[in-house]
Amino acid sequence: MVNRILVGAHYGFGSWLAQRVTAAVMAVYSVLLLIVLLCVQPADYAAWHGVFNPEWMRMATMLFWLSLCYHAWIGVRDIIMDYVKPAAARLIAHVVVIVALIGCAGWALQILWRA
Repeated sequence: MVNRILVGAHYGFGSWLAQRVTAAVMAVYSVLLLIVLLCVQPADYAAWHGVFNPEWMRMATMLFWLSLCYHAWIGVRDIIMDYVKPAAARLIAHVVVIVALIGCAGWALQILWRA
């Protein structure tokens, strides 16, 4: 009988599924945005503001950005875990990526809901 020793955080299926779901959300949003832009064809700031002014478009855009940040986190986290071996360097890299992604999400939130 083979005795398997399981080590690690076991991200496997959950991470795989999260990447697929976030990719699907981003794909649907991209198609939606393309359709809106083809219909409206914004040429100036006022027209662009009109595209992103409706609440549903802001929510869809925020969902896109949150999906993008989570998708990026999973991918970069896996790369860091695979290629950065020293624990201290891995921790620093994780913290830098997390701070950068939270900053991007916060910036997107600020842009979408500023007065």
